[in-house]
Amino acid sequence: MGETNSEDKARYDFKKDMHEITNYKGRGTELISVYVPGSKQISDVMAYLRNEQSQASNIKSKTTMKNVTSAIDSIAARLKTYKAPPENGVVIFCGEVPRAGDQTKMVQYVINPPEPITAFLYRCDSQFFTEPLQSMLLDKKCYGLITIDRSEATLGLLSGSRIQVLKHFDSLVPSKHHQGGQSSVRFERLIEIAAHEFFKKVADNATEVFLNRPELLGILVGGPGATKDFFVKEEYLHHELRKKVISPLVDTGYTDESGLRELVENARDIITDVQLTKEKVYMQRLFAEIRKTDGGLSCYGEDEVRNATDMGAVDMLLLSEALNKKRITVQCPSGHTHELTVKDPDDRVQCPECGVNASVIKEEDLIDDFFIRAEAFNTRVQIISPDSEEGDMLLKAFGGIAAILRYKVN
Repeated sequence: MGETNSEDKARYDFKKDMHEITNYKGRGTELISVYVPGSKQISDVMAYLRNEQSQASNIKSKTTMKNVTSAIDSIAARLKTYKAPPENGVVIFCGEVPRAGDQTKMVQYVINPPEPITAFLYRCDSQFFTEPLQSMLLDKKCYGLITIDRSEATLGLLSGSRIQVLKHFDSLVPSKHHQGGQSSVRFERLIEIAAHEFFKKVADNATEVFLNRPELLGILVGGPGATKDFFVKEEYLHHELRKKVISPLVDTGYTDESGLRELVENARDIITDVQLTKEKVYMQRLFAEIRKTDGGLSCYGEDEVRNATDMGAVDMLLLSEALNKKRITVQCPSGHTHELTVKDPDDRVQCPECGVNASVIKEEDLIDDFFIRAEAFNTRVQIISPDSEEGDMLLKAFGGIAAILRYKVN
């Protein structure tokens, strides 16, 4: 599986797990959250858990006491599999949560956080404690901002809705000289040399502040008149940064801090498009194939797409982030085994063959199941947000599952 698939899967799994974890509520204070930083000794954490277990014997409710000690045992058993915590640390959530009727079930989540855990934390409550992880769900991606004319330039960063000024330069380029004669020609040349040095200085600083930001989605360039176009066209910017400049360049009246705000305001539509570009491009490719009289290289519907994926015929899998289904394997007392897709595996499932209640022997998130199938054939996977018009259509019209094929299949 390509690196992008791995990253997308990790991001999807983290968001999915966080959604489930935050929705659980215990019947008492018996849901345990443990945050272990990368620098913490596992033996220290085990000693802390043993102490908490002895304290739990004072809990008045026998059911709560049993559930808390069982959760601590489960966490300790998981921690024993580590020689040391991962670099970013590890977070374990464990406890008994209600099911239908009076039933409960033990859940355990082991989260490898995308950013480092900074402090050890143990908490036992009626809800899992997720606050330190919530900020990691936020999109850290940002845009570089450049406003420029011959008199000044400003470099900034747009992250979420926050605009940060990184650097501001006043140029030493004199204004145009209008007198005739030989001196005016020489003066014009001096102006152009000064302008060239100014543009180089702005570009060098742009390299310094933008180049080593993997989270940078693109660079917006703005300003009044033709200077911004000249600056980009004449390739003053580092070649890696030039690839990230977003077209079209944006007209602004100012090139100071207020110019950055004007740049962002005038580029709102462009920024929105850039954030969703990848998803839109693939969805429009899918629609273009569907519109062909023979259906082109399109495929949609869960069974059809799964079969095509298992044949290695899929180039790009398009899966809605909002699918929220499980792929389960069930077995009935007669020994019949079937794979099914369900909304909630806690519901009773009947054997499709003989109609009796069957036991769930394997359970996987539906999107994760497709990721695993895609890995075998180097098939790319694109998770599509339901927030865009195309993403909403994928979910509602195609059941959230579609594909662009490498070749036609019957």
